[in-house]
Amino acid sequence: MDTALFDYQLPSDAIAQEPSPAREQSRLLRLDRRSGGAEDHRFIELPQLLRPGDLLVLNDTRVLPARLVLRRETGSRIDALYVRSVEDGRLELLLRGRGRIRENERLQVEGFEGQALRLLSRRGEGLWLVAPEPPIAAETLLARAGRPPLPPYIERRQTAPDLETSDADRYQTVYAAQPGAIAAPTAGLHFTPQLLDDLRRHDIATAFLTLHVGLGTFKPVTVERVEDHEMHAERFHIPAATAEAVARAKAEGRRVVAVGTTTVRVLESLVRPDGLGDLSGETSIFIYPPFHFRVVDALITNFHLPRSTLLMLVAAFAGRELILHAYRDALARGYRFYSYGDACLIE
Repeated sequence: MDTALFDYQLPSDAIAQEPSPAREQSRLLRLDRRSGGAEDHRFIELPQLLRPGDLLVLNDTRVLPARLVLRRETGSRIDALYVRSVEDGRLELLLRGRGRIRENERLQVEGFEGQALRLLSRRGEGLWLVAPEPPIAAETLLARAGRPPLPPYIERRQTAPDLETSDADRYQTVYAAQPGAIAAPTAGLHFTPQLLDDLRRHDIATAFLTLHVGLGTFKPVTVERVEDHEMHAERFHIPAATAEAVARAKAEGRRVVAVGTTTVRVLESLVRPDGLGDLSGETSIFIYPPFHFRVVDALITNFHLPRSTLLMLVAAFAGRELILHAYRDALARGYRFYSYGDACLIE
């Protein structure tokens, strides 16, 4: 399958640079897979749009302050994204900066006087193995100098620097509980505690699982054939109570509604209608058309980048032509795209 089949034109002014003033006031496009119909709503209306008896499954990963700003001896800046810790106290970082980055360079950590990172070896496209000097635990380093790991298309320095402090709150779901993600499960950013309570009052149950969003979710597709793309593995955990709730909903003919593509990937990787109990591990599942969904009946998700694995998953769920048409329609209606953008309910 040609990757170009998942391309579309997106004006830069449609990319949300900041969240909506209130989480639940973001817009919600309701898309019917059978009829192709689309309706405009607000996210706060979700309890009235879902069905009594639905089971809403959410990803409760917590985003780490994984972004670091590093300085070279020349004073030039390098943006770094913490990816993971490896053996002997070393770290794996994704680096972006001007000019050639060389082995053995010593980079100062902005906002943490006396702390540096020495580049040891290149691990892949933009990935570097580094050693903290002096040695320091990753958790301590990020707590002292880390910032919210906003995606590069949110240009804080050019648009609204005063918003950077609020990102620590708004680039995190209100139910985030398990630290480990380096990007937010953005479909969950629209929920508030009051909205979750309202869902329960409408007889809509909630259950949680964890997928620590990593490079696998957002790695660009650079190959010409979709099938040649390789996903990075990401860590997950499914509590036994969630597996049992999903099994019970399927057995009783109630819908399983996934909040976000990360939730879809965990459910479709591991959960069967008979339940699996408490599970932890890694998944590198890559969902693209055609794909038979065994568990997920409806999906809440944001609007995704062209040629991305996220768009391919949504196209597998709703149909490529329908999704691309819905995206064009959403642009015409003024919807905001990507991480801080609006949402879509696909039924």
